Amino acid sequence: MPAKTTKTAKSHSRTSHAGPGLYLHVPFCRAKCRYCAFSSQVFTMEAAAIYQRAVIAEIKLRRATHPDLRPATLYIGGGTPSMLPAWAMEPIVRELAKSFAFAPGMEFTVEANPDSLDLQTAGNLIRLGANRLSLGIQSLSDETLELLGRPHTAKQAVLAYAAARQAGFSNVSVDMIFGLPGQRLRLWLDSLRRVIRMRPEHLSCYGLTLEPATPLAAMADSGEIALPGEDEQAKMFLNGGELLEDSGYLQYEISSFCRMGYQSRHNLNYWEGGDYLGLGPSAVSTMSGARWENPGVLAAYAKAAQTGALGRESAPLSRQDAAREKLMLGLRMTRGLSIKDYNAATGADLLRRNAAVIQALRQHELIRIRNGHLRLSRAGMLVSNTIIERLMPTFDN
Repeated sequence: MPAKTTKTAKSHSRTSHAGPGLYLHVPFCRAKCRYCAFSSQVFTMEAAAIYQRAVIAEIKLRRATHPDLRPATLYIGGGTPSMLPAWAMEPIVRELAKSFAFAPGMEFTVEANPDSLDLQTAGNLIRLGANRLSLGIQSLSDETLELLGRPHTAKQAVLAYAAARQAGFSNVSVDMIFGLPGQRLRLWLDSLRRVIRMRPEHLSCYGLTLEPATPLAAMADSGEIALPGEDEQAKMFLNGGELLEDSGYLQYEISSFCRMGYQSRHNLNYWEGGDYLGLGPSAVSTMSGARWENPGVLAAYAKAAQTGALGRESAPLSRQDAAREKLMLGLRMTRGLSIKDYNAATGADLLRRNAAVIQALRQHELIRIRNGHLRLSRAGMLVSNTIIERLMPTFDN
């Protein structure tokens, strides 16, 4: 498959994260989508109150253990953060602002679903300091949304986007999924064109992944639904990327496109290997080479937060895990993996020890080496997991 040159955002010529990221997980959803394997639970007022008290307790704990933390980004994800009432959200954000010295111009993102975002909710988020909204539209087909178990319609998605703009959000990201049951290339491109006409600053386009033990996976296994074939999904990825670039969006990561200057700084920090502190049930943290994960069940998380037991089981990343992560995350970005930084971090010569594999990948136009970076072509992005696995045996011993 011929490789196509991919335009990239200019700011990727250098490392762009300026400080650690701060992530807050809100676990509540109206109902669990049929494809979702993330940690979430059905919203109740009682659960929201327990959650609020536990998160504030964790913030105070982290303030004591990380007194000099100066976050460059704050990302509130889920779950569905836009479901959390103002009486629960506002004290949490106030406690965060009181506990940590937010960097000037901090990017503050909140995820929202169309069924729980109206003008009042969007306005409340603006008043709390949010300056970026990530809207989970996923599809503009009512039939597909119902099949996925999404609790909103295409009309609600359009109205929620309009509410975000009216409230004052000047930086909006839209999430879309391709490779959906019954979807074909023409339908996917038509959906993308409709979103492009809305003019969001950022789009994330994800291929559907059937996670084990989800209802959608069971439906596929039983033959109740049929997914597009691999060739059709490849066309969706390639042609969708070309359509977005022709419409003024720059691809800077496998699934991420933006207008110039509107990259997700929070996600860039992840992909560039920066530190991040996670708060809330199931949140993961990586600080100074150590990693830990909070309990996923709200009751267990709340108990650990109230007793100060969170984060006690942190452990340093092994050399093997650190190498795998650096390779995987670096190759997700269109600017690629810095060979010099990778060799320094892992103690391995990536090019020398993988010479035959890299030569074969270059001959098939799946990778290229430019300006000291190993980069995937757009065709290579389709088989990124395979490429990473072929490079990983370097670190087995």
